[in-house]
Amino acid sequence: MGLYILISVLILIVCVLMILVVLVQNSKGGGLASNFASSNQFMGVRKTADFLEKSTWTLAISLLVLSLFSIFVIPKTQVKSETGQSEIQKQIDESKATPVKDFQAPPEQTK
Repeated sequence: MGLYILISVLILIVCVLMILVVLVQNSKGGGLASNFASSNQFMGVRKTADFLEKSTWTLAISLLVLSLFSIFVIPKTQVKSETGQSEIQKQIDESKATPVKDFQAPPEQTK
């Protein structure tokens, strides 16, 4: 159960980071990279765009891997009653056993 919660929190963090990275980008090649117009910057326009693209791909792949890994750590416990049946199965059996009371057929309509 603890590992499932950890994976779920990691998925949420990756999703928020991915949203932020995608919002920083501009679909026409601008975005954060367009703010660094001078070539004297430590990270120029091209390096910022490369960093944003690589981080987008990294976050997307990590989201995919975490989602697939979460399948294997989903808790699979069932609540058992004294007879060994699950509560849902017990309710299904009880509903089959109890007859429907006071059922009246709808009146027939004549045309």
